[in-house]
Amino acid sequence: MLRKILRGLFTTIGALVGFFIGEVLLKSNNFNVLNYFNSNLGLKIVFLTVSTILFGFILFLLSPWITSLIIRSIEYTEKSVQRIPANEILFGTIGAITGLLIASLVGVQFSHISIIGTIIAVILSVIMASLGADIAVRKREELINIFSSMRKSSGSKDKKSKAVSKGDPKVLDTSVIIDGRIFDICQTGFVEGTLVIPNFVLEELRHIADSSDGLKRNRGRRGLDILNKIQKELSIDVQIYEKDFPDIAEVDSKLLKLAQVLNGKVITNDYNLNKVAEFQGVPVLNINELANAVKPVVLPGEEMRIQIIKDGKESGQGIAYLDDGTMIVVEGGRRHIGETKDVVVTSVLQTAAGRMIFAKQKELMEN
Repeated sequence: MLRKILRGLFTTIGALVGFFIGEVLLKSNNFNVLNYFNSNLGLKIVFLTVSTILFGFILFLLSPWITSLIIRSIEYTEKSVQRIPANEILFGTIGAITGLLIASLVGVQFSHISIIGTIIAVILSVIMASLGADIAVRKREELINIFSSMRKSSGSKDKKSKAVSKGDPKVLDTSVIIDGRIFDICQTGFVEGTLVIPNFVLEELRHIADSSDGLKRNRGRRGLDILNKIQKELSIDVQIYEKDFPDIAEVDSKLLKLAQVLNGKVITNDYNLNKVAEFQGVPVLNINELANAVKPVVLPGEEMRIQIIKDGKESGQGIAYLDDGTMIVVEGGRRHIGETKDVVVTSVLQTAAGRMIFAKQKELMEN
């Protein structure tokens, strides 16, 4: 639609340019020498019509290239602006305006100098605007702290101030929101930076919460409750990202694209999304990997008392679980389902999906 509008606009501009060029040519001395145009009004009209159509047609032919150049420039500018955090844009603009005001006050001193004074004023304005924007962006955290202190001292103590964003933006996916552990992790203070909640993730949560399936509906409502708790109870900055990527169909692909645009990281517990992100070079924080990393270390030869609760995949195996959910595969434990046994760890297998412990019954080891 934009291409059609621009093409029509350039064609109209070409026609107007052709009309004005035709008028200028008719009034020039070269055409006044020819009495045909002075005495014949119809010939003048024909000449203006031909000139208008000719330049309009030329601009009509050139408009696709001009339009493509303009659209590429717009897309490049849009992507560049998206990579810049909103607080940098805000403070940079304020700093540039402050620099221009200072430059205008100083430039008055050179106003009495005719040409050189104007040049000095322009150069001074450019330098002061750039310097003001740079200083404001570099000192934005200190300025935010000053404004926060002023607001607290003015009597707004009842409002919880959000922590200053210091890390990379963290983009949350649907699975990690529903999981709920992200709230506890943020509460401990281990996550720095802004939590970004894309609007398309909120839409997906809403659809899950409206599902006719009771289990899905509860999961979706749990995810929405977790988001509300993060926003209301934690002192971490939370931003809703409104823009969508209509040319991308899958939500996971949109998440990775958004992380690339924001130069941020994706927080997830989705194993497949983790692998795709690694392939595309997008940094990922996996909640499951974090949970596995903080589990107690179990070494071969250690003894533990467990309850075998079900049979394993292989013949004769029994399955037990630790309190943190770690699965223990007990060799020959199938005959003792429901019993509590002393076992000895034989090996530990660490995978991205979790940790598995292999063990044998202590009495069999002693025999």
